[in-house]
Amino acid sequence: MSKAFTRESDQDDGGADDGAVADPALPAGTRNYITPGGLQRLRDELQYLLNKHRPNVTAVVSWAAGNGDRSENADYQYGKRRLREIDRRIRFLTRRLDLAAVVDPAAPRPGPRADQVFFGATVTYAHANGDESTVTIVGIDEIDLARQHISWVAPLARALAKTRPGDSVTLRVPGGTDELTVLDVRYQHVDVAPFTPVPTSFDGRD
Repeated sequence: MSKAFTRESDQDDGGADDGAVADPALPAGTRNYITPGGLQRLRDELQYLLNKHRPNVTAVVSWAAGNGDRSENADYQYGKRRLREIDRRIRFLTRRLDLAAVVDPAAPRPGPRADQVFFGATVTYAHANGDESTVTIVGIDEIDLARQHISWVAPLARALAKTRPGDSVTLRVPGGTDELTVLDVRYQHVDVAPFTPVPTSFDGRD
């Protein structure tokens, strides 16, 4: 699903409409580590907003502005609100792209770092009860729980950072702790879901 109209964090923007969903904020002073697929998705969304969606909404607002009292014109009021949301998202995406530091998980990692957990790693680990899980560590704009893609700033990713197969770490979980044992660390292509715009009535008015 497109995140074209989700809220930016207060750190990235001065605020947004009540009820919107917050985007994750980058830790202060850090780069926006991201995979090539994640970078392309942000670029595709930005181009869609700039070249397709914003022009369509602007056209609707201009049309609605000529239809009487603007204070009672639902098309005009809704269109203006949507333009503000689009502009916030454009600023957000632009900042994210400006801070992007692309890391390709499929790039060779010779030497001791080849089996150590860093950004882009796919890690299989065992819980204290013997159950096994696998996660891939990606950028904060690439979180996809259905694919087990977690952010590099997530508590689990931080706990696993720099470990190798055979290492054990303690993760704080609700109600206590979990002892995790790293079983496998590998680096491979990360499949990121492409940007797919959500159709709206505005895009039907070309």
